[in-house]
Amino acid sequence: MDFVPKWIAWEITRRCNLSCVHCRSSSEIDVINHPDFSLDEAKAIMEDIHGYADPVMVLSGGEPLLREDVFDIAQYGTDLGMRMCLATNGTLVNAQTCSSIKESGIKMVSLSLDGATADVHDNFRNQPGAFEGTMNAIRLFREHNIDFLVNSSFTKRNKSEVPRIYELVKKLGAKAWYLFMIVPTGRGEEIMEELIPATEYEDILEWHYAMEKEETDLLVRPTCAPQYYRIVLQKAKEEGSKFKRRSLQFSTGGSKGCLAGQLICLIDVDKNILPCSYFPLPAGNLAQQSFKEIWETSPLLLDMRDFEKYKGTCGRCEYIQVCGGCRARAYAVSGDYLAQEPFCAYQPGIKPAK
Repeated sequence: MDFVPKWIAWEITRRCNLSCVHCRSSSEIDVINHPDFSLDEAKAIMEDIHGYADPVMVLSGGEPLLREDVFDIAQYGTDLGMRMCLATNGTLVNAQTCSSIKESGIKMVSLSLDGATADVHDNFRNQPGAFEGTMNAIRLFREHNIDFLVNSSFTKRNKSEVPRIYELVKKLGAKAWYLFMIVPTGRGEEIMEELIPATEYEDILEWHYAMEKEETDLLVRPTCAPQYYRIVLQKAKEEGSKFKRRSLQFSTGGSKGCLAGQLICLIDVDKNILPCSYFPLPAGNLAQQSFKEIWETSPLLLDMRDFEKYKGTCGRCEYIQVCGGCRARAYAVSGDYLAQEPFCAYQPGIKPAK
C-alpha cells in the first residue's frame, strides 16, 4: 500500500454555533484559547501541501462558515488546482452562501443528519432548530445545484434511526451517505456510556452490508468502522459473491478500513497534523516542519503504518490488512494507539504465513 495523502480535513476554526454531544474538538461559539490563523497562513499551508501531494481538502471546524474568509481560502485552493470541499452543520447556510460555494469552486458539501426527525437530531446536536436548519440548507443546495453528502453519527440514543435516516437521505437527493460510529474523543469522552456495544455494532454493519448490496444510486460508506471491511470479505466468502464496494473508491480511493495517517489526516486550528479527525496526538506541526517531512518521517505515522506492531486481537487478526481496527478508538479506550480495536467482536483465526 502506498501511503500517499488522498484526503485532508482542515479545521479552519474551532468556533461553532452548536454544542453537539459527540464533538471531537469540543467546539463552542467563543473559543478564547484557539484563535483562527490568518488568510496568509492558510495560503502558505495550501502551497506547502500542493507542492507535495494532491489531496481532497475539506474545510471543516468547528463551523467553517463562521470564518468571514472561508470562501477566500476555498478560492485560493481552487486556483492552485486543489479539489476543495466544505463540511458544515448547515444552520448558517443561505442563498448568498450557495452563490459563494459555487463561485469559489467548492466541489462537494457535507452536512450532518443524526435523526430522521427534529426531536432526535436536535437532541443530538443540543440545539432546537438544528434539524430545520439542515433541511433548509439541503433545500438551498438542491435549488442551486450544489452536490452534497450526508454524515450521520450514532450512539445508543439514536441507533434505531439508522434505517430511517438512510431512507430520508435517499429522498433528499444526497450524493453519498456516511454512517459514523462514534469515537469517544473531545466532548465524545463524556458519552462513553452511550457508545454502541461491540455486538450491536456488528449488527448495524451487517445491516449496512445487506443494504449496500441492493443500493444502486447512493454511495454509502461506514466511517470509523473498519470492521466493515472484514465483514464484506466474510460475507462474500460465505455467499460465493463477487460483490465489490463502489464506495471504496469514493473520495479517498481507500481499500481498507482505518486510513488514519495512511491516506488521510487532519490539520487542526493550531497547525498540528493529526492522523485523523478523532486522533488527539499530533504527528508534527506545520509551523515547525513541512507537510512532506511530517508525513514521511513522523514516528507516530510510521507506527500506524506498521501492522506488525499492532497488539491484541488486531495484531493476531488475519484481516489486519483490510481492517486495521480504529486507532483513535483504541487510544481513547486504552491509551495505546497500537492496542486492539475495543469495539470489535471478532475473534481472529490464524494469519496466513507470509
